[in-house]
Amino acid sequence: MLALILNIVWILMFGWNLALAWFLAGIIMILTIVGIPWARAAFTIGLYMLWPFGRTAVNRDRFYGEEDVGTGPLGLLGNIVWFVFAGWWLAIGHVVAGVGLFITIIGIPFGWQHFKFAGLSLAPIGKTIVDRDMMDQLRYGRG
Repeated sequence: MLALILNIVWILMFGWNLALAWFLAGIIMILTIVGIPWARAAFTIGLYMLWPFGRTAVNRDRFYGEEDVGTGPLGLLGNIVWFVFAGWWLAIGHVVAGVGLFITIIGIPFGWQHFKFAGLSLAPIGKTIVDRDMMDQLRYGRG
C-alpha cells in the first residue's frame, strides 16, 4: 500500500515528465538510426520512471537465465558508449536531484529513487525492470 501511495505522488510530482523525457530521447535515438541499439534502454528507463516503487532493475541474463545480445560483449560495448556520451551526465543529474530531495524529510524516499536511477543511467543496456516480489521469489527459490 505504501508503494502505491509513493508511486502516485512520484508520478504526479515528477515521474510523468521524467518518463516523457526518456521516451523522447528514445524516439530521437530511433530517428538517428545509429542510436537504435540504445533506444530500448531509454524506453526501459522511461517505463521505470512511471512506477519505480516496488520495482528494481536487474540484468536480463540473470532474470531470464540466458544471455542475449544486450547482456553479452555487444551489450558491454554499448554500455561503454552510453557511459561516455550520456551515462555520466544523466547519473550526475539524478544524484543532484536526489541530494536536493534529501533536504526535506518527505523527499527522502524520492531521493533514494533518484540514486537508483543514477546507477541505472550509468549502464542500462542489458537490464530489465521487475517487481521486487518476483526478485525475492527467484532469490530465495520460491518461484
